Amino acid sequence: MADRHPAAGAAAVAAGTSAAAVPGAAPAPGDAAGFADWVRPHLAAMARLAARLAPHADRDDVVQEALVRAWTKRRQYEPGRGSASSWLLAITADQSRRARRRSAASTVRPVAEPAADGDGGLDLARALDRLSARQRLAVDCFYYAGLSVAETAAVMGCAEGTVKSTLSDARARLRPLLEVTP
Repeated sequence: MADRHPAAGAAAVAAGTSAAAVPGAAPAPGDAAGFADWVRPHLAAMARLAARLAPHADRDDVVQEALVRAWTKRRQYEPGRGSASSWLLAITADQSRRARRRSAASTVRPVAEPAADGDGGLDLARALDRLSARQRLAVDCFYYAGLSVAETAAVMGCAEGTVKSTLSDARARLRPLLEVTP
């Protein structure tokens, strides 16, 4: 990701330079063309996160809803508190949760039968489904969206230590579910 660490804005302020002088730490532009250019580098990560967090929703719709929300809230973005990527992905995660709730409320899905594979093979999707919602979000942000611990913390709205602990718990939960026995 091209964005700098969320603390980069604070470091720039401490060093006597403005947060806007730090690459990737500029405030959200007020005009539509500038805003489009500002979000463009983050669209792929937003789409990946939306697809992971709301698999039964149309990821493009989720991203579009996140972009509309970001546009309406653009003046609330503060570069010193985190990167543009973290801010946009937090909005995407919120919109994904909303889409998942709408999908669950409007659709009754039959319970899926476990796949009958003779070798007892690994099924990562089923293993991830057994994680708590918080653990899944941490795994999705860190491993699938490629965010740093700090960026994942910003998306989840928690401390970096909480992210590390949640990822550790998730790995511990996944380990026995994904073990291959001869």
